[in-house]
Amino acid sequence: MQEDPRKIYSDIFDMPRHQSQKHPHMSLYDRSAQFAPFAALTGYEDMVEEEARLTGVEKRLSDSEKDVISSVLTDLSQQVSEGGHPEVKVVHFVPDRLKSGGEYRVSTGVLKNVDSYARTLVFYAENGISDGKSIEIEKITEVRQL
Repeated sequence: MQEDPRKIYSDIFDMPRHQSQKHPHMSLYDRSAQFAPFAALTGYEDMVEEEARLTGVEKRLSDSEKDVISSVLTDLSQQVSEGGHPEVKVVHFVPDRLKSGGEYRVSTGVLKNVDSYARTLVFYAENGISDGKSIEIEKITEVRQL
């Protein structure tokens, strides 16, 4: 049978606790932070979330759908060349930067130019400055004037 620890250490129970002269006393908050869990795999949750994110597939347009879009773009280009500023709505595919696939977006704005060389629609920026967004014509699935 073991002896009672209270009897064994009774001579040191009431002794003052040692305080270092070199190092200041650490707060309970700082002491507890030493035992806080840490992320051994930093970025793992972000990686899992990114992998779970779904992307859409770009659909292929039929020749008749391409002809309709081409006809509308020709009309819009004519209006712009005559000094018009048509407001249009465009449904277009935006490829994902990180994964294969992407998503379809709807963009509206005032058309600045139909650039047949760069194959893009160029829009005025919101504040009227000419550095607005541009959309690749090949990514367009629907376009109409508002």
